[in-house]
Amino acid sequence: MSVALWVVVPYIALTVFVVGHVWRWRVDQFGWTTRTTQVLESRLLRLGSPLFHLGVLAAIGGHALGLLVPKSWTEAVGVSEHAYHLVSVTAGTVAGVMVVAGLALLLARRFTSPRVRRTTTRTDKALFAVMAVVILLGMAGTVGENLIGGGYDYRATIAVWFRGVLTLRPDPSLMTGVPLIFQLHALSAWVFLAMWPFTRLVHVWSAPVAYLWRPYVVYRRRTARPGSTR
Repeated sequence: MSVALWVVVPYIALTVFVVGHVWRWRVDQFGWTTRTTQVLESRLLRLGSPLFHLGVLAAIGGHALGLLVPKSWTEAVGVSEHAYHLVSVTAGTVAGVMVVAGLALLLARRFTSPRVRRTTTRTDKALFAVMAVVILLGMAGTVGENLIGGGYDYRATIAVWFRGVLTLRPDPSLMTGVPLIFQLHALSAWVFLAMWPFTRLVHVWSAPVAYLWRPYVVYRRRTARPGSTR
């Protein structure tokens, strides 16, 4: 079971993530879009979208720092464990609150606005459900274990295991003693990663970089011709 959860599941998720994106690009480029609903409702979107996206970017940055940067590296530059823990918990809590608040507004918008609700597909609903689980489990781990509780040094176990997965040297024994809330957060994150290519999240890889050198589009007002009644 340990090997299945902490070796097989991650590699299945990563394989589906990569192959799924290739498949989606080859067969569904027309659907490679955010399917934006801004024109249908903008009041809640104007507040919820920045909160959610800025919070997600902060959370991704925190995860990258915590999982990819070894503990010995931060200690080598003079960052003590207490200082790292303080910054990590504070920044993680702020980012988590932003994500939760933003997601709550976006979900409220999607399910209370009839026009927006009609554009919500079954895939969207599944995505939102899994995303909510990942976020809430992450918040429970950050606040429940590391802020209110006694704290857990995930860099000695989860981070080492995660880097082992990326370097093809996974050690499932590192995850056996990890608190359940962190295990569930990790497993739900792999499910979320496997779903990614088949949802609207593919738009993340389509940043409008070409806008930097694209020529301007000039719009001219069409004036009425002489003698026209319009």
